[in-house]
Amino acid sequence: MKDKILHASKSLMGISIGDAFGESFFGEENLMKSYIHQRIIPEGSLDFTDDTIMAIAVFKSLQKFGEINQDFLVEEFTKNYYLDINRGYGPSMHQYFREIKSGENWKEVSYSKFEGQGSMGNGGAMRASIIGAYFYDDLEKLKHNAELSCEVTHANKEAIEGTKAIALATAIAVQEKLGIIKLNQQEFIQKIQNELDDSDMKSKFNKALYLEGNSSIELLVKTLGNGIKMTAQDTVPIVIWMLSRYRNNFEECLWNTVSALGDRDTTCAMAGGVSVVCCEENTILDWIKNVENWKSSRFYEN
Repeated sequence: MKDKILHASKSLMGISIGDAFGESFFGEENLMKSYIHQRIIPEGSLDFTDDTIMAIAVFKSLQKFGEINQDFLVEEFTKNYYLDINRGYGPSMHQYFREIKSGENWKEVSYSKFEGQGSMGNGGAMRASIIGAYFYDDLEKLKHNAELSCEVTHANKEAIEGTKAIALATAIAVQEKLGIIKLNQQEFIQKIQNELDDSDMKSKFNKALYLEGNSSIELLVKTLGNGIKMTAQDTVPIVIWMLSRYRNNFEECLWNTVSALGDRDTTCAMAGGVSVVCCEENTILDWIKNVENWKSSRFYEN
């Protein structure tokens, strides 16, 4: 149990670093591309966004119950939202929390989105690596808890499959770190795809499988997306591709992921949460000490 919490805690650290890193690259596009090309982090405070804040609640649920407790998760999400509503929450989440605060049932709110189909956004996936790190040794429990975590806010099947994909990637990463398995680029993608239910998400992984390691970032974005549409299937595939190639080098993983631009705080949060559990230690650089510390934040301590 203790080692599982340690893996989950490390993953949450990776989410917060990736989130703050990616968020710092929102700005005039040519300038941001220039910074990325030169590997310069723009000046400013490295604060995390809603991605990390919601991940903290997932971590607390695992810490307290050893599983995802949906009612507890909603309570924590809502409490933390009202501690600071200006942390990058999307329009549908602002509405979600207003409805929850007014006494609506979370299940009805989540399932009512998008004419009863539920949101297929990437919010479930952005907080999923913690679940994968915790349940790295039991993929059935992993998939079940990933679904529970996602359903609270994103009840759509595509969102759920994307959440499972990021959780699975993290479990594989932990297993690799522990020397249980060793996978090449295609095997990594294939192993995740094999565990998913039939969906657009699963199909999109076929494209990821056949993009060679030297594909241009333009081709990757055109084929796999970059999160700009805010859907899970436009966000998760490119992150999985980046992880299949760069997961053992935390710095390379983040720089390559942010180069896709798009929803960069979220893609980097996902990539960071996975890479951090398996990367070589010397690839995590000094600047991370400037990132807002989730452990001493009011979102964790409240």
